[in-house]
Amino acid sequence: MEQRIKQAVELFNEGYSCSQAIVAAYADKFNLDRNSALKIASGLGGGVGRTGDMCGAVTGAVLVLGLQFGTTDPKDKTAKFETYKKVQLFIEEFKNRAGSLVCRELLGFDFTTPEGIIRSKQPGAFEHCPEFVQIAAQILETMLDK
Repeated sequence: MEQRIKQAVELFNEGYSCSQAIVAAYADKFNLDRNSALKIASGLGGGVGRTGDMCGAVTGAVLVLGLQFGTTDPKDKTAKFETYKKVQLFIEEFKNRAGSLVCRELLGFDFTTPEGIIRSKQPGAFEHCPEFVQIAAQILETMLDK
């Protein structure tokens, strides 16, 4: 349990985005190769394409929840709505623990403004991101363990 949480934080600290760190830390659990996991999640960092919207740790976790609980049968409405419930539970818990789901709110600056771009290049701009990655992985661990 603790190993995936630690791995996700380490991946972020190596330079991967928050979404990549989450998906790559869980990839092997779903027979997904690491490179594919990194590519699948690559556009989600920085609040989806660095727009500052939904935190990448959250969107990465949503992908993992889909891998665990999702369906490939378009007629399986039960699985579809159960997956939605799992995602809603994750989102509620993340928001309770982190204070927001929105990247720019969590970071305290907006990537889409000139000031935010300058801030994003300063030391410590992303100092809280490992905490958000850790929170997402901790919540996933409890949800995937059930």
